[in-house]
Amino acid sequence: MSNINGKVYAMNAITPMKPWKTWFLRGFLFLLWNVKPLQQDLVNLSFIEFARWVIVPRNRFPFLGRGQAKEELKYDYLLFFSNFNGTWNQYIDAFSAVLSKGLNLVWRWSEKFPGAVPVTLFKEYIARVQFDTDYYYTSYPHATANDLKSAHIVQASFDSLVQRASNCTPDQFGAAYLNFVLQVQGNLGETGEAPIVF
Repeated sequence: MSNINGKVYAMNAITPMKPWKTWFLRGFLFLLWNVKPLQQDLVNLSFIEFARWVIVPRNRFPFLGRGQAKEELKYDYLLFFSNFNGTWNQYIDAFSAVLSKGLNLVWRWSEKFPGAVPVTLFKEYIARVQFDTDYYYTSYPHATANDLKSAHIVQASFDSLVQRASNCTPDQFGAAYLNFVLQVQGNLGETGEAPIVF
């Protein structure tokens, strides 16, 4: 499936909005971008690597000129892009459970949005508006966002051990190494293929 690269899933969705509603959403997205505490619930979902909403006005779609018919669109469009670890169902379930109020404020302006709760209707809606990712690249496909955070912790602890090692006796190094292992043991993850869950 083109949306999956190792442990990372790319999701893209596009929803139509009546143009007069776009200004309300622009105001909310402006607040969301500038008032950082409003982003905290999204940030706390650590399996999300990236999430972004973009509004494309109906008169801003690319027009290439000769050979392309000029379109008279009735709607503006809300594009949603996200990269996450785990399955699609887990992602939508977490969004519905943790971010339902915020999602309702963003997508309520889109046509036929049923609300983020109950989750079954929300999943059906997302499945209808989602489109496949033709090309998807990730630097570390076999590592989750949490794996990368853990790797930074292990590397920082290892660098500290290396600095101390040059001035240690063998017994001191043994104690420092044991301390290093105890510090990082909770951050020694496993990379590889993501589990397949349907």
